[in-house]
Amino acid sequence: MRFMVMVRANKDTEAGVMPSTEELAAMGKFNEEMVKAGIMLTGEGLHPSMRATRLKFSGGTPLVVNGPFPANELVCGFWMLQAKSRDEVIDWMKRAPFGAGAVIEIRPVFEAEDFGAEFTPELREAEERLRAETATRK
Repeated sequence: MRFMVMVRANKDTEAGVMPSTEELAAMGKFNEEMVKAGIMLTGEGLHPSMRATRLKFSGGTPLVVNGPFPANELVCGFWMLQAKSRDEVIDWMKRAPFGAGAVIEIRPVFEAEDFGAEFTPELREAEERLRAETATRK
């Protein structure tokens, strides 16, 4: 199963406060452990929302809104993990080198079989073709 782990933004991440060398090293070590264990597919940090744009759809032309946005609505980083269960992801994330006040959210990623009969063989084939194409671009 794949899981997205989202790290919630806070006032420091939104202010563009960069991690210290020690924090970067600790996170790098943690990421390396997850890669070696075969659980980490990818992980990235995100710029503050002052550099973000939202599109709001309401039937007509989408409304484009530039940041910043309220920190309590934001994610400042993420991991995409492959694990046997949510409990395995929770066990890993309990070891993440975050300080007090950090909040993360773990959500399962939809897989093809989750969509049932509505995900026809033709749609499944088109999805597999797109995944193969994006994989060749890495």
